[in-house]
Amino acid sequence: MSDIPVTKSSLPLFKEYVDEISDIWDSHWLTNMGSKHEKLTSMLEEYLHTPYVSLFTNGHLALENAIESFGLAGEVITTPFTFASTTHAIVRNNLIPVFCDIDPETFTLDPNKLEQLITERTSAIIPVHVYGTVCDTEEIERIAKKHNLKVIYDAAHAFGVEVKGRGIGNFGDASMFSFHATKVFNTIEGGCVTFQDAQLKERLSQLKNFGITGPETVEFVGGNAKMNEFQAAMGICNLHHLKDEISKREKIVNIYRERLEGIPGLKLMAVQEGVKPNYAYFPVVFEGEGWDRDEVVAQLGKHNIFVRKYFYPLVSDYACYSHLENSTETPIAKKIASQVITLPLYADLSLEAAEHICQLIQDLYYTKSKNTQAHMGTTL
Repeated sequence: MSDIPVTKSSLPLFKEYVDEISDIWDSHWLTNMGSKHEKLTSMLEEYLHTPYVSLFTNGHLALENAIESFGLAGEVITTPFTFASTTHAIVRNNLIPVFCDIDPETFTLDPNKLEQLITERTSAIIPVHVYGTVCDTEEIERIAKKHNLKVIYDAAHAFGVEVKGRGIGNFGDASMFSFHATKVFNTIEGGCVTFQDAQLKERLSQLKNFGITGPETVEFVGGNAKMNEFQAAMGICNLHHLKDEISKREKIVNIYRERLEGIPGLKLMAVQEGVKPNYAYFPVVFEGEGWDRDEVVAQLGKHNIFVRKYFYPLVSDYACYSHLENSTETPIAKKIASQVITLPLYADLSLEAAEHICQLIQDLYYTKSKNTQAHMGTTL
């Protein structure tokens, strides 16, 4: 069997993309909120069931600009169980990240440990929907309102997820989605911010375009984070096929669950009630006695199956954040980070390949069990 990467980008048919970009050669309008940009914005507002979408050249700059748009100061509470971008976006806005431990079942920020971290310096909470599993939005909203805090969700993993029929981008004051090439939905690179306050629309448009407010006026310091027309065209094409892409991912997830559920020492994330998933990732936690996560990674690698230790290490263990509290303050996140991998999951992954991956993990378990029994036999 050929190499099986942990992820693989979805692409439309080549002709479909060429047809979509052909009129760009007529207009010569390559960037600066052209017709493709506006078309994709409208399509995403409909798909995500949210009133406002602002497109960006990537998810990280979308999050940076979302944070900046609220004029925050002081401390921001977030999770260490995330990609580097989340914390970097906070720090690059001259804010101090404060790490909250995670819920042991959802791996998202634990609201039961949130309130004790709030001080007079706290200005916002930035929770992360992890692997497409959603945060406890109701409790986070309750706490945020009690303490008058902004809530900006890192929803990079949660594109298209719904909670009781409500699009995930409608929670909090804003949500960031990543459209990186490896995500469920991609625009090659790209991202967006969703929000409900109409006043943010102009603010974000200006922030991502150098702070320009008129033909001859620049009223504040902004950056350049505009999505170009070729990215938007890719998004238009991919959005047409997204229902089918997610359906293919679901079939793979079903195989993983059927074959791996019940193996001693393996923990799979529970299906969330009332949540329409996007099947973005499939994490497995090797928490039982005798399992060694790194050994599993190595053994699968010998069969050209490439998984990912995601998220490892914790952000709070990065060298650049060594001056902040370390991961001993978030023991659950520390434990999960040392035990978790994400299995290959993408639309083009064959069902046979998914079965093969499960069989190899099952074989590892049976080999481990036999070795344990043999060792016990020699010591009796």
